[in-house]
Parts: sequence; structure tokens; C-alpha cells
Amino acid sequence: MTRIAVTGGAGRLGRSLVAGLAAAGHELVSLDRAVSEAGELQGLQQIAVDLTDTDAATRAIADTRADALIHLAAIAVPFSAPEDVILRTNATMALNVMSAGVAAGIPKIVTASSPTVLGYNCPTGWLPDRFPLDEETTPKPWNAYALSKHLAEQTVAMLARQTGDATRFAAFRPCYVIAPEEWQGALTQQGHTVRERLADPALSAPALFNYVDARDVATFVETLLVALPEIPNAEVFFVGADDALARRPLAELLPQFVPGTDDLAAELTGTAPAFSNAKARRVLGWRPAHTWRGELGEPLTDAGPANAKGSDSTPDSAPTPDSARKDVLA
Repeated sequence: MTRIAVTGGAGRLGRSLVAGLAAAGHELVSLDRAVSEAGELQGLQQIAVDLTDTDAATRAIADTRADALIHLAAIAVPFSAPEDVILRTNATMALNVMSAGVAAGIPKIVTASSPTVLGYNCPTGWLPDRFPLDEETTPKPWNAYALSKHLAEQTVAMLARQTGDATRFAAFRPCYVIAPEEWQGALTQQGHTVRERLADPALSAPALFNYVDARDVATFVETLLVALPEIPNAEVFFVGADDALARRPLAELLPQFVPGTDDLAAELTGTAPAFSNAKARRVLGWRPAHTWRGELGEPLTDAGPANAKGSDSTPDSAPTPDSARKDVLA
């Protein structure tokens, strides 16, 4: 059993992550702005703390006596606060939390990043070098939220250079997280049900149809923590489903919403997603257990199984900047 501290444990992803790790037999400590009444956190130690306060964060994280630290706490929705507030809050918390983890001697530290660091939905246009997108795709953040997540990844790299192998770090980019209750009809983060997102491709297009079940994020984190001492330090991983959150192949859908991707998207055949989880499979031996078809009880269509050519992964206009702002979070 490992004692794991999770910042933002009362948040949307945090609750599922804490519940999954606790169910796997680990001892959890949640750090958030306030003690939560959420069912997933009942019976667990909770610490109320302002993580933007350096001294308070340092004391609280030392008090956890944790073997591992997972940093999720952040302003989680782009444009939900002024840009300077988002950048200052998220970047400060990342530095405070992870520096506090180092000072406390916690040997394993992981931070949540975001696929938005890649810069899709940029109002002046965006094209990747290729699909599927992966950890080699060049980050091009265009808003404060994406920039703050890119800075979190760079904070991991900075601290790894300072500490060498004394502390093992990693960052992960979870795709659009769907919690267990959302398969049953609860609203997703952007205010729609999963079935509504499937029925109207324009709703999932801003996130490039990516998604991941929150329970799969929990298994990813557990797998990562076990592997940290053996893999290169400060690695970054995409964490996503094996398929896209779409009823039609992305080779058809992406060109409708991302101008200029006709040839690039042709690589995404069948049910293949735009984001590859191949690195997590290759390096960690992890792969997701959940798909939207499995959760909704729908069979595969004639599109066939996920298959992106040349990779290990599996309305008729582009979204406007305003619509991108509403759904830019992956």
C-alpha cells in the first residue's frame, strides 16, 4: 500500500482518481480549498489549504507524509476567469506544490497537464504536422489555461534537473474526462450529456473528439507510480481512450471542423482517435479499459476497429473562436 496525496482531490477528476486509487488499496490524502462532502472522499483524510500560499502549501504537503504526490488542483476551465488570474493561479500552484513535494522528500511527484498545450482551436488557425497527435507534437498554447499547463510540464522538467534521480517526476495529459455517472446521463464538463455530444459532432469537435474514462485515468496513475523508478525522469504521457468520441471516422469529421486537415485526417481510419496513447502502452504497459460504445451498450459500426495508419494508436464549418472558448478544455 502506498500513501498518496492528491491536490484537487475534491474536483471532478480528483474524486474519481481518489476513489480508484483507494479501491486499489492505497491510502489517500486529499488537499483542496475546503473539505468536501463528496461520497468518494468520505472516510479519507482531507486537508483544506490554499495552495497558492507557498508557506501553507509547504506545511500541508509535508503533513501528508506521502509516498507519492499527484497534482491536479487548478482553475480547470479556460476563460472561466481572467487570463492573468488563470495563469498566475495555475502556475503558482504547480510550482508551490511540486517544490513542496521535493522539500518534503516525497520520492514520486506527478502533475496533470492537458492536451490543450498543443494549441488546437487557435482562432488564427492551427494545423499539426500529422495525426494522430502524440508526445512529439510541438506544443503551441494560445490561451492562459494551455500556457499554464505547459508551464506545469516545464516545472516538472526544471525540478528534475535540480534533483536528478532523487525525485522521480512525470506529467500526464488526460483527454476530455468522462466520470462514471456521466455515462448514465449526468452532464459532462461542458454542460452536455455524452449522448448529446455523440449526436452533435459540433459539441465534441473543439476537443478533437478526444475523451477518457476517469477510471482509466486512475489505473494509468497507479501504473505510472509503479513504473516511475524505472523509466526516464520527467516523461510526459497522453492518457486517452482507444477510440474517438464520434459515430463517424475522424477522417470524415475533422476536415469539417479543422480547415486544412483533409490529407492529415485521412490517416485516422475506422474509430481511431486524434490523440495516440501508444507511448503509455509502450513505456508503461497501460491501456484503457473503457470505451463509449461499451459504456452505452452500442456495438462497433461498419467503421470497424480503431486503426490509425502508420501509428500504434488506434455542422459543416470550423468552430468559431467563441465556440472554441466554451469547449477548449480537453
